[in-house]
Amino acid sequence: MKTIQDCLQERISIIDGAMGTLIQRHKLSEAGYRGERFSNWHSDVKGNNDLLNITQPGIITGIHLQYLEAGADIIETNTFSSTAIAQADYEMQSLAYELNVAAAVCAAKAREEYYKKHPESGEKNPKFIAGAMGPLNKTLSLSPDVNNPGYRAVTFDEVVDAYYEQVKGLSDGGVDILLIETIFDTLNAKAAIFAIKKYFRNTGKKPLPVMISGTITDASGRTLSGQTLEAFYTSVMHAKPLSIGLNCALGAKEMRSHIEELSQIATCYVSAYPNAGLPNAMGEYDEHPEDTAHYLEEWAKEGFVNIVGGCCGTTPEHIRHIAEAVKNIPPRQLPVIETAFA
Repeated sequence: MKTIQDCLQERISIIDGAMGTLIQRHKLSEAGYRGERFSNWHSDVKGNNDLLNITQPGIITGIHLQYLEAGADIIETNTFSSTAIAQADYEMQSLAYELNVAAAVCAAKAREEYYKKHPESGEKNPKFIAGAMGPLNKTLSLSPDVNNPGYRAVTFDEVVDAYYEQVKGLSDGGVDILLIETIFDTLNAKAAIFAIKKYFRNTGKKPLPVMISGTITDASGRTLSGQTLEAFYTSVMHAKPLSIGLNCALGAKEMRSHIEELSQIATCYVSAYPNAGLPNAMGEYDEHPEDTAHYLEEWAKEGFVNIVGGCCGTTPEHIRHIAEAVKNIPPRQLPVIETAFA
């Protein structure tokens, strides 16, 4: 079977769209989130989308399947907040490992169902599962206390431990790729990279490819922690990622210049999965699928990208339009790096 590297050499690959947007369509109540197992949980859990990997696996598998049918080549596990640090908001730290395993199983089940419907896809157009590793709800570079800029709510070692547990769960669950995404603090990302390397060094398992995707928060072209795009790129390239890219915060229209810049400096593959435009006054995303696809088609024609998809507000319809728009456009070619020998 082809590897993800084989596929990226042949054509532009499609990553899926928003998970939360489709979960919201189910309008689950508190009881819907709890399921039977957590019916007597001592705190509210509504909004803990990652818990649905355990309590509503059919919903999560169904969402993955919708994206596969829409043309996604890479589906992300529903694990954006599946770390002990993030789950502490719901006092569910102890579930972190289980959430990651369950999420990988949901994605694998969706892929299996897709292959049953499309048996030719396994060889010709294989589908890959990316274990999503979100940015955390605590940051190592910024203080949550304006009166004490030196204070940090978490230590580097604590972040490494949290990510290590997540990597273990995703790996044991059978993901194909690890995706460190929506990075607004590069130091958090460095902790995730360290945790990944530590896990595979300790276990002796074959390392999984790593995708890295940052977030530019405004027109300044900087991350929330203040880094320029080039500085962010330089800070994480020691990980030798499969791809580097941007997602979230901006719509495609606003992200274009940053993706163009990244495509000019990156020695690996470039990914881009923007939001469905910017949110309206009600906080909703209403950019039409064909409009998002139009922007990404332009980027593809300009040779900026290797992997495209959608983030907040995007749906299977967005992914379907994007996949159709870029299917005949060749992928961005990796630059040839000249090495000087003494």
